Amino acid sequence: MARNARRHEEPIKGCPMDTMTITKSLGAFCGALLVLLLGAWAGEAIYHVGTEAHGDEEHAQGYAIEVPDTGETEVAEVAEEVPFEEVYVNASAEEGEKLWRQCASCHKLEDGANATGPYLSNVVGRSKGIADGYAYSEVLATMEGDWTPENLSGFLLNPKEYAPGTKMAYRGMDDVDDRANLIAYLATQ
Repeated sequence: MARNARRHEEPIKGCPMDTMTITKSLGAFCGALLVLLLGAWAGEAIYHVGTEAHGDEEHAQGYAIEVPDTGETEVAEVAEEVPFEEVYVNASAEEGEKLWRQCASCHKLEDGANATGPYLSNVVGRSKGIADGYAYSEVLATMEGDWTPENLSGFLLNPKEYAPGTKMAYRGMDDVDDRANLIAYLATQ
């Protein structure tokens, strides 16, 4: 009989852990999970603003800083945009040449060499919608006037707004100095 008793105490072959080890591991996992959940609940109760535990539902996170009233009303200074004509007078063709790299992916400077966009040789002062061999969108093909520096600036600022329906897929150039420099560079070509 002693032999049979020892047989039951030996672990089952092929099972690395006995039932007691599995029970202890499961208990440790559940205990750790309980500690984390209680910690999250306690943290929420302590730090959360706007619950009944804190009284008022209108609490804001942060501090209100009282500022003495001087009686003067401050008006935020709005930067007035300088007219394009004034900026264009001082434009730099050298700086514009650096900006040209953006345009060079769709336009060429050689006379008559169209690409995705029309060639831009002698564009400053040229009639709108006139570039030999280029198929303009209807809006630009029928647009009156010349590409003056002011007109080019308006187009470069927002092509889709200046000429609705244009084929030019460019979001625009916001900086008035950059537009003036680029146009000054194009005027030298």
